[in-house]
Amino acid sequence: MKYTNGNYEAFARPRKPAGVDDKSAWFVGAGLSSLSGAAFLIRDGQMSGDRITILERLTLPGGALDGIKEPEKGFVIRGGREMENHFECLWDLFRSIPSLEIDGASVLDEFYWLNKDDPNYSLQRATVEQGKDAHTDGLFTLSEKAQKDIIKIFLATREEMENKRIDEVFSQDFLDSNFWLYWRTMFAFEEWHSALEMKLYLHRFIHHIGGLPDFSALKFTKYNQYESLVLPLYTWLLDQGVTFRFDTEVTDVDFDIHGERKQATYLHWVDADGDEGGTSLTENDLLFMTIGSLTENSDNGDHHTPAALDEGPAPAWDLWRRIAAKDPSFGRPDVFGGHIPETKWESATVTTLDRRIPAYIEKICKRDPFSGRVVTGGIVTAKDSRWLMSWTVNRQPHFKQQPADQIVVWVYALFVDEPGDYVTKTMQECTGEEITQEWLYHLGVPVEDIPELAANGAKTVPVMMPYVTSFFMPRQAGDRPDVVPAGAVNFAFIGQFAESAQRDCIFTTEYSVRTPMEAVYTLLDIERGVPEVFNSTYDVRALLAATSRLRDGEEVGLPGPQFLRNKLIGKLNETQIGQLLSENHIL
Repeated sequence: MKYTNGNYEAFARPRKPAGVDDKSAWFVGAGLSSLSGAAFLIRDGQMSGDRITILERLTLPGGALDGIKEPEKGFVIRGGREMENHFECLWDLFRSIPSLEIDGASVLDEFYWLNKDDPNYSLQRATVEQGKDAHTDGLFTLSEKAQKDIIKIFLATREEMENKRIDEVFSQDFLDSNFWLYWRTMFAFEEWHSALEMKLYLHRFIHHIGGLPDFSALKFTKYNQYESLVLPLYTWLLDQGVTFRFDTEVTDVDFDIHGERKQATYLHWVDADGDEGGTSLTENDLLFMTIGSLTENSDNGDHHTPAALDEGPAPAWDLWRRIAAKDPSFGRPDVFGGHIPETKWESATVTTLDRRIPAYIEKICKRDPFSGRVVTGGIVTAKDSRWLMSWTVNRQPHFKQQPADQIVVWVYALFVDEPGDYVTKTMQECTGEEITQEWLYHLGVPVEDIPELAANGAKTVPVMMPYVTSFFMPRQAGDRPDVVPAGAVNFAFIGQFAESAQRDCIFTTEYSVRTPMEAVYTLLDIERGVPEVFNSTYDVRALLAATSRLRDGEEVGLPGPQFLRNKLIGKLNETQIGQLLSENHIL
């Protein structure tokens, strides 16, 4: 397996790998990683679909990419997905998956045309004092000290950032800036999360720093992520003959480990009736294991019932623990899954039932939420919220079966153990109705109108997720297993908790597709290259543009008398470097 970039490799079709007709494949979990891995086996590995089986404990595919209407409760989306144009592996996959919306088009075509015709950007990023504009005004407000913090972390080695928290490497100046407000609420970072992952994010998205304040860097699907991404991929896999076995929980994997050589030999499972089963694995039976889970043990409340924090047995994590006990190279799951107080947060899906609440939404986002086009353009953060609440309205309808007179809103908060500003409870203690009350308060609804409007103007489903930011916990090399561990002959780890050799970051759809692509290409020795992470971190133009934006457009002051500065700038402007510095308003 190799990493490449450019059209030469991107457009090439690999030849059929030797011996692929003698191989079969098994996937643990039916999330995006497994679905993508199966697609790469078929498209690039040219494996017959009827030789692929996907085992899933739940009753439907998609994993964390969900979107469903629950009877009596209402619409539910546990989270949303922010995407960009340089998710190289994701778009490499979806260029080949037929759209369910447009005949003759791919999912990528559909997505591209949608975001071309209706580009995303926000008109109000944050509020204060019950719905008033916080006037962040696109500024990062980074002091000189905070700017130096960013440069220091950017230039540090990965090893220097291992096992460090964000608040151990950034000063209070940085943590008080608008940059950190934008960053933490957009990506769900907490101050105790990994400084290493923060560094990887800075490198990964340095080309989008300018679009951070108004979300112009982002792109979104037409509907929720399940209907727009999972269903087309699932449908295509079924058409290829892939077998899905739902209500089947994988409980363990046996390995034959002799010296450096490692082979998976048996896959254990329990079906919906509690009957134990399994299958033997030869060297020709490939096993792709999704380990860990950000949505494991999620609990849905309803408008009158809080979501419960489930700290009980967690099958996905327990499976990884059993596997990890068999070899040190299989990772350390409790680095991520053993810290629920630090990894939990809560979201809520609000469905409006009449036109009253949408009027307040329109006042803040400055767009008609019923237009079918971009509404908020990303999250709106209530900057002075004790919960640090954010909310977003994507293009409506967000569900295909959504009534035309309803709006679906996603709300989340980072501080779920703090009492609210209107509701004197923690978010974790609140029913859907009480979360709606708190949100309406920050939306600017008059206090006297909040109880009736929350009771009759909306239906809300809260969701508590104990492990949702578990991959952000401070870590070091070896805590996550390599996608294909050294010596592995027929198995790979995929998903957010597998370690890609590339410099990619987690909590993205891209990472969920990158790891299975690497796994398939390695185990089948596919001759085509896996797209490398977009290399903007090595592009002087992207670095200079980011530098200018991080300084809020303030030019760098040169020491010395003015006539010397003018002379130096004049000489620089005669060079390509000077032109770049001038174009990016550095000098």
